[in-house]
Amino acid sequence: MVILGIDPGTATTGIGIIDFKKTAQKQLSCLHYEAISTPAKMPMQDRLKILYDDLIDIIKKYKPEAIAIESLFFFKNAKTVMAVSQSRGVALLAIAQKKIPLFEFTPLQAKIAVTGYGRAEKMQVQKMIKQILNLDKIPKPDDAADALAIAICCASTCSFNEARKRK
Repeated sequence: MVILGIDPGTATTGIGIIDFKKTAQKQLSCLHYEAISTPAKMPMQDRLKILYDDLIDIIKKYKPEAIAIESLFFFKNAKTVMAVSQSRGVALLAIAQKKIPLFEFTPLQAKIAVTGYGRAEKMQVQKMIKQILNLDKIPKPDDAADALAIAICCASTCSFNEARKRK
């Protein structure tokens, strides 16, 4: 099962794509990771269009059977939550149009799935992602690593049958 993880943001949206094979032991491998970045001085509607178009291209290319997205959690800065909400909405639209099963996870859930500890430091999470996915180096930027953590969380908590039922 190919799982696309998304860490939404306006300036940078993290993308992480893993392949999950359920055998006697769960096998996870990284297919791709990146960050979709948009120029800060560009009008918001143009930034959101770039994000939408890139997400549609990624979905077409990798054909995920499930998508996991980071859910919004408490932000101290209202301006930040608004921008993230807009990016998240664009991602949700792309997912809905492609009719792919969607799962949402908090950063706490992703940290627990990757490290076993919900208050793990960012570097600890990144080192575990490197180990779990057998990568040569820690995935960068941080947004891409966070997206991989969301995808790993989905693989560890969701079943094939659950994803297929949501189609």
